[in-house]
Amino acid sequence: MTAKICLVTGASSGIGHATALELLRAGHIVYGAARRVHMMEAIREAGGHALPMDVTKEEDLQRVVHTVLDEHQRIDVLVNNAGAVVHGAVEDTPLEMARDEFEVNVFAPARLVQLVLPQMREQRSGTIVNVSSIGGEIALPLGAWYYASKHALEAFSDTLRMETRQFGIDVVVIQPGIIKTDFEAGTARQLREISGSGAYRQMAEAMAGAAEAPVGHQSDQATDPGVVATAIRQAIESDRPETRYVVGWQAEALLQLNRSLPDREFDARITGSLN
Repeated sequence: MTAKICLVTGASSGIGHATALELLRAGHIVYGAARRVHMMEAIREAGGHALPMDVTKEEDLQRVVHTVLDEHQRIDVLVNNAGAVVHGAVEDTPLEMARDEFEVNVFAPARLVQLVLPQMREQRSGTIVNVSSIGGEIALPLGAWYYASKHALEAFSDTLRMETRQFGIDVVVIQPGIIKTDFEAGTARQLREISGSGAYRQMAEAMAGAAEAPVGHQSDQATDPGVVATAIRQAIESDRPETRYVVGWQAEALLQLNRSLPDREFDARITGSLN
């Protein structure tokens, strides 16, 4: 197998970190990019490259892409993994926070796609992996802007896939379920700060309590991020990857539940546990 030149965002922790290491183990050339460069030492030790990047800064995005192209004259794989999450009722959440959510989860991946596409088109090959969530297809209470951003990322990916197929470029969406990471470590605090004292306080407290319980993203049942990393590696090494990979605890079950139930019945099952 020929080594691929890979750029992975959000590589300082969680799925991004695991993906960078998985791709390095498989023999690929990997550039991990994140704000917290000091947390990517394991990537360097494994033979990869660690680049500082804030996905909300245009100059950082351009610098990182140009660095990879200057050193290898190609980019074979872009893994858009960096993400953010905000929890709070629609009525309570400041729109500035919503805009920030879309900046990280939608516009930053879109800009990176714009930056890598000219070279991918020229080489007539490439794989773009957009890490979404089961929240790209379903929605739960008190997370409207996160779910909206992931729904947007998936629609963006579908259009991108149809546009770039003619150039030999694959576009893949990853839909993780409940993964054992620190991604939602601030969930309970955020819920209480934004919606803990208003009309939605009962729901917010119920969700905050669930987030603090020994279940969820840090539980023994949550899936190790390495499982998601393996799916990403399989996608980029495949001659014909799937358009979507559903990975992790509760992912398939929740998606199937959402697809099979009428909307109001799904709503009732979800909100019933929060009242």
